[in-house]
Amino acid sequence: MSARTAPAPAAAPHAEEAGRHVEDVLDRLARRGDREASAAAEELVRVLMDFYGAGLARIMHLLERGTEAGDPSAVLLRDELVTSLLVLHDLHPEDTAARIDRALDSVRRQHPTEVAEFDADAGVLRLRTADSGGCGCPSTGQAAQQAVEAALSCFAPEVTTVQWDTVTAPPEPTLLQISRRPPTAATAP
Repeated sequence: MSARTAPAPAAAPHAEEAGRHVEDVLDRLARRGDREASAAAEELVRVLMDFYGAGLARIMHLLERGTEAGDPSAVLLRDELVTSLLVLHDLHPEDTAARIDRALDSVRRQHPTEVAEFDADAGVLRLRTADSGGCGCPSTGQAAQQAVEAALSCFAPEVTTVQWDTVTAPPEPTLLQISRRPPTAATAP
């Protein structure tokens, strides 16, 4: 697994110009008279601003923690929100296989799962999970699958389909007890 090199940063857009451009687009939509489209566009801008604002706040918080821990990039790459932003903009330094492993690591304690195969062209990931032998409740398996798939969607959105293989543990061997031979008539006192 080799980490790919992040692309060189593009020229930073000027914040004031970008803000004016967004306002111009919203004004054009409002002038068209379609209130529903105008309201939807304004809501879209609010949602994106909230999303990126939360991402920037998280980055600042994690950098503060990461500096204390010694490796700020490791702290950032473990975070689902930051990772999703990096992947969204093709800035994540890890390849897909590493991000799949990171996603599974984030839920592995509660939901032990391992990669069986990943078809990058089709976006299909086959996972193996051990049959826990628990209550057998479908909701438990379903909750595990949902947790794993949610982590994958953040860390590795290239995974479009997850196929599950369940590995049933072999039966426990029969326990044989070895003890002294019971007394017989010939050896009885």
